[in-house]
Amino acid sequence: MPVPKKIVQGETVEIRCKLIREGDYKEARYYIRFFQTDGTGELRMDDGRVLTSNDLFPLTKEVFRLYYTSRCTDQQTIDVYIEDDAGQVIQKTFSFQNERAEEE
Repeated sequence: MPVPKKIVQGETVEIRCKLIREGDYKEARYYIRFFQTDGTGELRMDDGRVLTSNDLFPLTKEVFRLYYTSRCTDQQTIDVYIEDDAGQVIQKTFSFQNERAEEE
């Protein structure tokens, strides 16, 4: 599902994620971390956990959602990293342009 490219301060966008494994390793463990390289915002998991930048969090399921909430009026960029216990890392960047809320 596409992720919006524009965001208003205070708005939350949904990022749908699915781990696609190349093998069935029942004991494999997966983790997520992120870095906010531009702007200010909050990233949380669908279970309510708020992720803090550069901290490693365990993933408990293979299909999950992330929710990013804008906390500024600047351009915002987050780099999300998924890694496994064998040290393999996948990185995805999400960028959001500020869009001003329409005045009433």
